[in-house]
Amino acid sequence: MMTTNSTIGIDIGTSSVKVALVDADDRVLAQASRALQVSRPQRGFSEQAPEDWWKAVCECMDELRERHGAQLAEAVAIGLSGQMHGATLLDEEGQVLRPCILWNDGRSAPQCEQLTRSWPRLQQVTGNLAMPGFTAPKLMWVREHEPQLFARTDKVLLPKAYVRWRLSGEFIEDMSDASGTLWLDVGKRDWSDEALAATGMNRRQMPGLVEGNAVAGRLSEGLAWRWGFKTPPLIAGGGGDNAAGAVGLGATRPGDAFVSLGTSGVLWATTAAFAPAPQLAVHAFCHALPDTWHQMGVTLSAAASLAWWAGICGRPEASLLAEIDEDTTVAPFFGPYLNGERTPHNDANVRGGFAGLAGDTSRAGMTLAILEGVAYTMRDAQQALAAAGTTLTEADIIGGGARSPLWCQLMADVLG
Repeated sequence: MMTTNSTIGIDIGTSSVKVALVDADDRVLAQASRALQVSRPQRGFSEQAPEDWWKAVCECMDELRERHGAQLAEAVAIGLSGQMHGATLLDEEGQVLRPCILWNDGRSAPQCEQLTRSWPRLQQVTGNLAMPGFTAPKLMWVREHEPQLFARTDKVLLPKAYVRWRLSGEFIEDMSDASGTLWLDVGKRDWSDEALAATGMNRRQMPGLVEGNAVAGRLSEGLAWRWGFKTPPLIAGGGGDNAAGAVGLGATRPGDAFVSLGTSGVLWATTAAFAPAPQLAVHAFCHALPDTWHQMGVTLSAAASLAWWAGICGRPEASLLAEIDEDTTVAPFFGPYLNGERTPHNDANVRGGFAGLAGDTSRAGMTLAILEGVAYTMRDAQQALAAAGTTLTEADIIGGGARSPLWCQLMADVLG
């Protein structure tokens, strides 16, 4: 049966690009994905090539056209989500000037200190501390260390905004993703000229702003022909990865909450108003919906910690989890700070490790320690949100880690 009014979701993740074709009743009709690699040219650096995102999107769409062409042709809209904060620099010809500096890159810690000293109103306007993960300090680093590239920078785009531009030719970003740049006046939902000037930037270098549910472009005629659409689909404003997850879960009303166990870990709480608590390293961002905001505690290495351990052991993650049984009761302690930490420590240089190892420590015990360590970093986030006045009694759980019943139960136990 032909399904009408289907839509397409494109997610630019850190570890992969994922594309899903969804019908009018939110049933997934088809999906495709392509893995991505992260480059770490120096310790604390984390980069990706924007062309790799685009290549992956095209391959996924080509695959859907080949396998589900008739259903794909009926799609009327495209939604975008993806990793936040990444600094993608384009020159006036639209050429990418350097690899994108990612959300988990820690090189700009000195620039964060500089910005905090030079702009006293930073926390008041943006609602957040200056952290290396955010976009603005990254551009300060480029200005200091790669001045010729900085001088040629005509546009700065977040990952999904770059993909939107390749899809439609439009430079547009949604409020939720823009909140993570430190250039947005989060309460007013507009670029802050004061913030831009403090980092040597201006509005002309920023994409236009829309709400996540607004129309933000249309697929180009050439790509519509390539993928066989009857009519070029509209492209929605979309949302940063966690904001998109919130909409998918229905976390759209004040007090709604969830835990995300993706590459990073997030404890999210939807709020009715802009509710900053920067002194606790709690993020206060716009939601992807109009007139709605959220608070967020973030740990940088959630499922990434398990993926790192799987790489060390040379075994699939599922195999490591399967080794844990009722006899795996004594585990060492694991601090999952592989890429520094945000909430509540705001320390780009802190690093992780095991403690309490003994002669009888097993691999299963070390895997269990990783799951527990991530759970306790989420408890840190829970306590930070509580200190900011947001007490949560119930939360959903999403992300790749949520596929593990054991990890979900550990989260429930640790978070109460």
